Amino acid sequence: MRVHLPLESVPNFSEGRDEKTLGALARAMSGRARLLDVHADADHNRSVFTLVGDEPDLLDALVAGAACAREWIDLRRHRGAHPRIGSVDVVPVVPIRPEDLDRAKEAALVLAERIGSEVGLPVFLYGELSPGRGPAFFRSGGLEALQRRVEAGELAPEFGPGRLEARSGAVLVGARRPLIALNVNLRGELAAAREIASTVRERDGGFRGVRALGLELPRAGLVQVSMNVEDWEAAALHELVGAIEREAAARGMEVVGSELVGLMPGGAAAAAAGAALRIDGFDASRVLELRLLGQGRETDLG
Repeated sequence: MRVHLPLESVPNFSEGRDEKTLGALARAMSGRARLLDVHADADHNRSVFTLVGDEPDLLDALVAGAACAREWIDLRRHRGAHPRIGSVDVVPVVPIRPEDLDRAKEAALVLAERIGSEVGLPVFLYGELSPGRGPAFFRSGGLEALQRRVEAGELAPEFGPGRLEARSGAVLVGARRPLIALNVNLRGELAAAREIASTVRERDGGFRGVRALGLELPRAGLVQVSMNVEDWEAAALHELVGAIEREAAARGMEVVGSELVGLMPGGAAAAAAGAALRIDGFDASRVLELRLLGQGRETDLG
């Protein structure tokens, strides 16, 4: 018997510094769904909340979070390293198991309509709800460029108002498979970090399913290769970090450490552990908790 699992969502808000705002967002959402993690980054000026819940509770939490962000976050005063087009920048609904993707897509569509009608924010669809369009498609050039594309008739929000306000911007809502947000921090120049990002991202011939940017972290005095690993089975984390280490060494740069944003699938952690320990054939089926959740092969001793 397979265990019924909730859906996950990892809303990204354009605030990573003000504790009062982060606290307000946490209170708005945690009373409705289970809040597993909050990752706030002052240099990015961005926070990522990880929530799980069945559809009614999860959607109520996300709508409440969007309303809270509209009240508390003013993009006109926002400064941060990470690209963004909204106070509630992106809200993906994620299936924990691949076979629940249709559930996630249905929930995300309901969420998009509710944010548009109840919160009054323009909503664009991405990911599984708009194949071929990822967040970068909308963020290119920032909020002002997105508004110009709307005014020119190139794009139109699927839900909510047709015009984007400078204070709150727009929201990207979609459904997607689990991904891993992984950052590698380096001591060196921004130009070199951007070069390294280009060597590992899929678009420029790097690892399949990897999106990467080189960013500056002025508060930390570092630079960063910031990545979304959209297919962790195709791009093993230990191989990805190893490639960045080699590229950094070739440029005389020091790798300071890696940073996980939010949570990661257990299978990815198992693969990395198996590689580090050099255990042949080690995968998620060898992890007790994942086997109990029905993720992994069954063994027939009969």
